[in-house]
Amino acid sequence: MSNEEPTDLDWIQLRRDLGPVHHVETTGEKFVRKFGENPFVPIGCLATAGALSYGLWCFRTKRSKLSQRMMRVRILAQGFTIAALVTGVVMGAGKSLKG
Repeated sequence: MSNEEPTDLDWIQLRRDLGPVHHVETTGEKFVRKFGENPFVPIGCLATAGALSYGLWCFRTKRSKLSQRMMRVRILAQGFTIAALVTGVVMGAGKSLKG
């Protein structure tokens, strides 16, 4: 009897006894986790998108000086976002080496 193959019901009971093997992370949970790890990246992305949108609106309404200024702000926001990404990668690599 000890050489018998387990039945399907035995596997179901074993999985119940072990509990959940892994948790599948939803998109919202992943966003909250990533935002907690490095909040400056999404802030920089929003600033970039905002400056671009407002700059394009100013261009459309013939306010060229303000449009030009907003395009410069967009470049600064992109630079900030890239710096935040690089900083996050370096900090993450440092944590993985320590632990």
